Amino acid sequence: MRVLPGGEVRSAIIVETEAYLGIEDPAAHTWKGRRTPRVAPMWGPGGHAYVYFVYGIHHCMNVVTREGGAPQAVLLRAAVPEIWWRGGEATRDELRSLSGPGKLCKALEITRALSGVPLTGPELVIEAGPSRTFSRLEGPRVGVDYAGEAATWPLRFAVAGCPAVSHAGKLTLRPE
Repeated sequence: MRVLPGGEVRSAIIVETEAYLGIEDPAAHTWKGRRTPRVAPMWGPGGHAYVYFVYGIHHCMNVVTREGGAPQAVLLRAAVPEIWWRGGEATRDELRSLSGPGKLCKALEITRALSGVPLTGPELVIEAGPSRTFSRLEGPRVGVDYAGEAATWPLRFAVAGCPAVSHAGKLTLRPE
């Protein structure tokens, strides 16, 4: 959930993520212990946002997942409107507006100004959503070919059959 400065609330259900494993992961911004002002939130405690600007165009948001000093995070790749998750109707444009990390951040007005904020509010809140059973997909991360073998690690996860999942053709059904 994103609470905008004027009080407007925008919320969505996360349906696709990618994991980054810190200093041992060549695809992570903290690989080999990299510490810069940009990645500082990654080195802090879990439950905070790490937001960065990529290609001079898009913001991308990660959820820092480990204790301070263990810079691991999960990139939010796609989400869907709550109404769709609950079985209601959503237009193709509504579903596509949250498909991909840059579009998701644009729709929720997430920028680098939110990097480091807690995910318990007031600006950003991540909480368990409505329960629903679904099959899961897994596969390699997107856009990290520079990371060699690490680019093939199956660290991307998504909801099977969800039209908002990006690059779904590269994912396979995860064994239960």
